[in-house]
Amino acid sequence: KFDEASHLSSDGSLDMVAIIKALRDSGFDGIIRPDHGRQIWDEISMPGYGLYDRALGVAYMNGIWETLEKVSN
Repeated sequence: KFDEASHLSSDGSLDMVAIIKALRDSGFDGIIRPDHGRQIWDEISMPGYGLYDRALGVAYMNGIWETLEKVSN
């Protein structure tokens, strides 16, 4: 079962901070990105591939990663 949710952990069933912390702590040096996005702000796109929402997701993940870097030093 899959429930569509925004990027906030409180809106879904996954803890994004814990996931990104695990990637960071394991030395992950690859690429991460949201796999899909909602169509927001009247965007016209293919369902599931909204650019604006995916951009928000990337910003959210970058913010988590940067915060983890700063609090660990």
